[in-house]
Amino acid sequence: MSTQPKLKLVRDVAPLTQNVAILGFGTVGRSVAEILSYSPDSRLRLTHVFNRDVDRKRVSWADEDVLWTEKIEDILDSDIDLVVEAIGGLEPAYDWVRKALLKGKSVVSANKQLIAHRGRELQRLAFDTGSQLLFGASVAGGVPVLLALQEGLAGDRIVGVSGILNGTCNYILSRMEQSGVSFEVALTEAQQYGYAEGDPSGDVNGDDAAAKLAILVQVALKVGLTPNSIRSTPVTDVDSIDFLYARDLGCTIRQVSRAQFDGRKLFSSVEPALVPRQSALAQVQGNQNIVVASGKYGGNTAFLGSGAGGHPTAVAVISDLLAAARGHTHQGWLVPGDSKPVRSSSDFTTPHYVRFVVKDRPGIIAEIASSLTASGINIDAVLQKPGYSKTELPFVITLEPCGASVLREALDDLSRAEFQVKAAVSFPILR
Repeated sequence: MSTQPKLKLVRDVAPLTQNVAILGFGTVGRSVAEILSYSPDSRLRLTHVFNRDVDRKRVSWADEDVLWTEKIEDILDSDIDLVVEAIGGLEPAYDWVRKALLKGKSVVSANKQLIAHRGRELQRLAFDTGSQLLFGASVAGGVPVLLALQEGLAGDRIVGVSGILNGTCNYILSRMEQSGVSFEVALTEAQQYGYAEGDPSGDVNGDDAAAKLAILVQVALKVGLTPNSIRSTPVTDVDSIDFLYARDLGCTIRQVSRAQFDGRKLFSSVEPALVPRQSALAQVQGNQNIVVASGKYGGNTAFLGSGAGGHPTAVAVISDLLAAARGHTHQGWLVPGDSKPVRSSSDFTTPHYVRFVVKDRPGIIAEIASSLTASGINIDAVLQKPGYSKTELPFVITLEPCGASVLREALDDLSRAEFQVKAAVSFPILR
């Protein structure tokens, strides 16, 4: 009689298919539908598409069983498992995501404004209802930076994050650098190529980048921060001549989002800044994004890729859908809603670049130097290019490291000087 143990037959069990609904059939929603339709995965099945005036959005390549609707109740009252929120903005996105979570449906969102402003509340609701809220595409589009920060760098203590988080601004500044065109011309091109909205204010004023930075700070630095607490400086003050002076300083200009946390005090800002030409930030061209995480033990780690566009963002959304189908979750990525708030300051201490435009006369440099010295600010160098009118003469002063708030006050005092034709413009110089 054989003494060998009996072998137990294990049958392969097919993964349970999750039904997916897409709210919003714009650039991202359509791209998500394309991937689900052209590269089907047995774990995901597109069953519903919601959009206002939905008939004009219908496509022939989607499965014929897909329900196209402009009634949100058709989504909320259905048996779908996963909702892709791709409508953007705070309302009605917040209301619909909240209702979906209350009904036990998991939600995947690429909506940085929703996650930055209401994410902690929705995260708690998802936890209470046993559903999931995933938002890997809400920062840097197709770059999986949030997952990397939460999991890949979990063994380190992240003390700072910085990066280029808005593809529209990066395209504009890249074009100004490469071709010497004005801000207005570069913006028009960005709109023509679909990199900028008809109303680009949210991009150029820094609102978009501030929302993404707030999410990064919560995930990486474990500090509660809202976009409204971040000081944002528009890129509209950048002139083509600034790139000429920046080149002389071995730099270029980018819209930089950054935050640092020492365990007690948080610093954050979104602003144009001079960055060394050999730095990772300077290499980012067009509508790309980059995030650099600074770890106490591991040093700097950079994440670079397509930060905008339908297909790159859709890849991140699909990845979240697959994670949800596997039961993975982003619960706890954001700081709990009842955590102790930390005040944020924009008062970084750095060298600065300051451009003046003046009506030339003797003694201007001495007067500026005297005013800055009275504020405890030291001049490092003075740069002036020839060939400009004496009635509207631009020149640049670089400053030794000083606090941003001290410089703002000093420049405000100088704004009353009769020789100034335009208000002085200042940017930090990052090393």
